[in-house]
Amino acid sequence: MMSRLWRPSIALCVQPPPPIYKALHQLPQKMSGKSGDKTATGATEEPTFSIQPHPAKTNDPADLAPPQTGGLASNPNEQAFHARDPHVPSQQILAGLEQPASREELHARAAELNK
Repeated sequence: MMSRLWRPSIALCVQPPPPIYKALHQLPQKMSGKSGDKTATGATEEPTFSIQPHPAKTNDPADLAPPQTGGLASNPNEQAFHARDPHVPSQQILAGLEQPASREELHARAAELNK
């Protein structure tokens, strides 16, 4: 005699599938371009790509580098360090200069200021 196992019937609750299943179901349609999602102009919402021009005007990589600032070249008062020859004043400028004070005069002035 063959015995049958008694199995109680289970009432299944049918719930709507989560949104991810719907998105996965529509994925092949979207990839093939047959989706019904159209914008107001009638075109599908797919990204468009274009080639942008390179900012270089020449083949020199230094053209793309930002200008160097800082150091001795940045301050015009310090550009004297890039001079090639010593400055020799003209005779007219030399004639207009006063004579330097002697050592004795400088010591007397220092003693006067230090009182």
